[in-house]
Amino acid sequence: MERRKFIKTAAVGAGSFVLPRFSIGKPGVSANSKLNIAMVGAGNIAGMAYDGCKGENLIALCDIDSRMFKQHAKKFPEIEKAEKFTDFREMLDKLGDKIDGVCINTPDHTHFHATLATMERKIHVCTQKPLTHNVWQARTLRKAMHKYDVITNMGNQGHTYDGIRKMREMYEADCFGQIKEVHLGINGPKWGSGYFKQPASMPMKGEKVPDEVNWDLWLGPQEDRPYNRLYHPKTWRGFNDFGTGQFGDWFCHIGDGPVWILDLYAPTVIECVERGPAMDGMIPSYSVVRFDFPARGKKEACSMFWYDGRLNGGTPIKSPQDWGWGKIPDLGSFWYGEDANAFLDHRSNNPRYTDKKKEIAFRDSGGVEQKYDRVKGGPFGEWIDAIKGGPKPGSNFDYAAPMTEVALLGVIAQRFGGKIEWDSKNMKITNRPELNAFIKEPVRDGWAAGEELWKS
Repeated sequence: MERRKFIKTAAVGAGSFVLPRFSIGKPGVSANSKLNIAMVGAGNIAGMAYDGCKGENLIALCDIDSRMFKQHAKKFPEIEKAEKFTDFREMLDKLGDKIDGVCINTPDHTHFHATLATMERKIHVCTQKPLTHNVWQARTLRKAMHKYDVITNMGNQGHTYDGIRKMREMYEADCFGQIKEVHLGINGPKWGSGYFKQPASMPMKGEKVPDEVNWDLWLGPQEDRPYNRLYHPKTWRGFNDFGTGQFGDWFCHIGDGPVWILDLYAPTVIECVERGPAMDGMIPSYSVVRFDFPARGKKEACSMFWYDGRLNGGTPIKSPQDWGWGKIPDLGSFWYGEDANAFLDHRSNNPRYTDKKKEIAFRDSGGVEQKYDRVKGGPFGEWIDAIKGGPKPGSNFDYAAPMTEVALLGVIAQRFGGKIEWDSKNMKITNRPELNAFIKEPVRDGWAAGEELWKS
């Protein structure tokens, strides 16, 4: 606290330029007032955050790689004027009392630390998916949201789309009957392109750290190791210590509809029933993972099957025999109901009956009554609107944390294979206790955080 006071005083004495802060919760403040926004993670996926926060005051950027400050500067010229930092803790110490909201755009393994540090200063936060790298972190951020009373959201765009709401309205109007199975997934990873690359062997040889990169800060809570360009920038997702594979990349989109609509939050069994080859420390090339959920109120027991890696020899997603829409998709979710089957795309959008004739008749009849308000502006716009007094974001941490937890349990099953029996209430794997080390992962010295939230 004393260090933080010193930095603030020094900044004022130096005459640093800071835009006026929007007074959160002040009566009579116009919803048109601009927020002061900061970014932790300035390149790559941060482009979505810049776009979503357009029109607000971008006052600070933080990145461990100074090259990232230039990546989106042509499209978003306000980047040039924002104050630049390497360590998010220094940014929050210096400007924390001037910042209204922070967007977290870092790799998965540092989401938790940057998000919690922001919330501890009672600053609103919008974090990219997946929310965290392990289950304990997800539950801790949910606790933090309530303790610090801040507006939170996770960047799974589909949760703001009309389609996921329409699908829930259809389900609640009993269009499908009981849903006892959902089969969903993605065809990747596509090795060698995009976010996923494989080394020739593991462990990888060390390379010279680029002058623009603070490698120690990039590692954050994870144990020290030599730099390699396959870790940073961009292709960290396939490495277990930093990313969460296709579960982290796509389950938060594709699984969003099933989890939210069917209340699939606390599986009792998670089993990896198919698993492709994997290099040491990396995700497998393909997998099939089954989640078993008990009855939830009037909803009967349900199993959810996740598929990834068809491009690498994995099993295609099980699709219903009544599919009538041409080529069967290899990404999205197929819902098996007692009365009818349904489909949502890879963003949990564009709902439809799998039987095309049934869908046409449904549309001709006028469909079902709208029950849920539609959202404009995507996850960042929804978050900004909430800070200014609008409705709470749909993917706030009361939802995003348990939904991410399901994905992270899938990551553990995929990583180690076999069956996991999960005690959600006590946050423990009961049949393979050695795997509980991955429910709450160890951190490097100096990176412990969030423990005090569990003392009350």
